[in-house]
Amino acid sequence: MELPPSEPAQTKRVLEAALLSSAEPLSVADLRKLFDEDVGADVIRLMLGELRTEWAEKGAELVNVASGWRFRIRPAYQKFLDRLNPQKPPKYSRAVLETLAIIAYRQPVTRGDIEEIRGVTVSSGILKALEARGWIDEIGHREVPGRPVLYSTTRMFLDDLNLRSLDELPPLEDLGSLVETEQPAAQVQQFVESAEGTAGTDQIEEEKSAETQANPA
Repeated sequence: MELPPSEPAQTKRVLEAALLSSAEPLSVADLRKLFDEDVGADVIRLMLGELRTEWAEKGAELVNVASGWRFRIRPAYQKFLDRLNPQKPPKYSRAVLETLAIIAYRQPVTRGDIEEIRGVTVSSGILKALEARGWIDEIGHREVPGRPVLYSTTRMFLDDLNLRSLDELPPLEDLGSLVETEQPAAQVQQFVESAEGTAGTDQIEEEKSAETQANPA
């Protein structure tokens, strides 16, 4: 189908159809592939802005995340949809949340950095589980004796939390106080509850008992 830029309404409907049918965010570059004729990135962005306005009063909304654009159900309506498929939001141990928060707000960090802030040994299973969830990744090594692995959050972490960049993370108290109060861990829990799906949740939950055994406080 050939859709010249002179037919913006039809172009917009194709973009809408593609975004509604995609399980993953689509970038502007991806969306340009929909058309036989070259539709400029500026035109695509303009149409996306118009679509977002058109959906402003509906139950779903068009959002821009790290990997591109996608539709999502507005949080205010999720509780009604949960009645069709009741699922408890994933719960993460405090150890997992503290580890994730430290990586997110201090990245790149090593396992030693995390342990220094938390004041306890970090189970290797927690790091592996967060990697399996797709939220953190190894990005290199610190050039010091032993060359410890550096960890950072991923684009999937941003996508799942509906963020475009790390600058959109909510303010967090000084990470040095993580072991003194449950507030930061609770805040991160509330934030990650918006993540789509529960892949990797069981594996992460299993690490709660593993770390308890390793660090019986």
